[in-house]
Amino acid sequence: MDDPIIETNTGAVRGSQSSEARAFLGIPYAAAPTAAGRFAAPTAHEPWRDVLDTTSPGPTAPQPARKGFGRLDMSPFFGPGWVHAPDYLTVNVWSPPDAQRLPVMVFVHGGGFVAGSTRSPLYDGTAFARDGVVLVSVTYRLGITGFLDLPGAVPNRGLLDVLAALGWVHDNIEAFGGDPGNVTVLGQSAGATITAGVLATPGVERLIRRAIMQSGNGFGAFSPEQAGRVTRAAARALGVEPSLGGFGGLSDEQLVNAVSSLSGLDLRTEGHFDPLLGLSPFSLVLAEQPAQRLNPEVGLLIGTNTEEGNLYLAPQGHLDSSTRVDVEKLATQVDIDPAALVQRYRSRIPGAGWGELRAAILGDALFRTGSGQTARAHEQLASAATYRYEFSWRSEAVDGMLGAAHAVELPFVFDRVGLEALRGPEALLGPAEPPADLAAEMHGAWVRYAATGDPGWAPSVTREFTGAG
Repeated sequence: MDDPIIETNTGAVRGSQSSEARAFLGIPYAAAPTAAGRFAAPTAHEPWRDVLDTTSPGPTAPQPARKGFGRLDMSPFFGPGWVHAPDYLTVNVWSPPDAQRLPVMVFVHGGGFVAGSTRSPLYDGTAFARDGVVLVSVTYRLGITGFLDLPGAVPNRGLLDVLAALGWVHDNIEAFGGDPGNVTVLGQSAGATITAGVLATPGVERLIRRAIMQSGNGFGAFSPEQAGRVTRAAARALGVEPSLGGFGGLSDEQLVNAVSSLSGLDLRTEGHFDPLLGLSPFSLVLAEQPAQRLNPEVGLLIGTNTEEGNLYLAPQGHLDSSTRVDVEKLATQVDIDPAALVQRYRSRIPGAGWGELRAAILGDALFRTGSGQTARAHEQLASAATYRYEFSWRSEAVDGMLGAAHAVELPFVFDRVGLEALRGPEALLGPAEPPADLAAEMHGAWVRYAATGDPGWAPSVTREFTGAG
């Protein structure tokens, strides 16, 4: 079987082919962000003369090792970390052999705006290609180069990278068998918040028809005041002026190494809580939240997992060890009346221990509340339909305590529940056999939505994915 060769607007690329899919890995969609270009908007890549080999994964964005998940192995989610090379603004494309004008999905990975990559084994797009979808995954700038709000620099550079990748898809995807008029952008976690930023970009209806937001929402942006605190803290950590001139001469290694010193910043201001509760010092930076200016012509499928907060407590042993003090401290971060907030959760979950209460408050504050508000905003603003889902299948990882935590839905969406790295007592899916029918159900709904705009249930209801059969 000959390797497929596709002509793009910057040159020919050679991929690989199996019976189910053609794969093209690491295709540049923008110029390498080097020197001062790291803090500028993405620019067009220079054409190449020879056929570019895209049979192997490309480099990843500069990033620190992502830790903090205790006993749980999250490496299949984050991928290999920083794989060094300057030309990392790339896309991966999976398409069926002999595809013609098929629906397209563009995936934006999560990782707290500081980590993650398209090289994660979770994000192999073969199952989507097998089922008649062209799947594109995007590498974008992370951390300081992607999201630090720096005077003299273009803001929200990671978001601009994703928009540039969508422009590349619009101009090139037909050559891979995709329909540029039927594109769905799909984001998870930080990628979902970036997707909200995409939906708030004027004129984006030219590039996408629909969006899917998994465990992220349109209320996760920092205010300029909050972002300014991060910028000043980064400047102090690096010993430079908080400006483009101060940061522009630093190496990628220096910028990456500074990220750990920014953890735990207090970003609460008189008018804003920290939407990320200190989990990341980076997000989109906007004067108003993306959900307040969603594009009315773009459809939306949005939802969360039932026990999102468990990821940040169960693997570390905090579901058992959390105390009243921990819960009350968290409540002060998310509500102007923390005592009333705790009482509401006590009433809602009678008999819950402090760890369970803490996980519920955390999951709601980070994901569920904002997702519900985003869905309502879309319903009020948009002519296109709004669909909701909830994923509630419980992983038995870490002694059965992980549950329907953040990121557990991803193997089902990508139909990757058979991936060995996800199986075991300290792996995302746990030691038990995950329900293959749930993967077929959830993956199939995403495919239908990308193809038709209808995932298989009414806009007025929340579809639950339980795996109960």
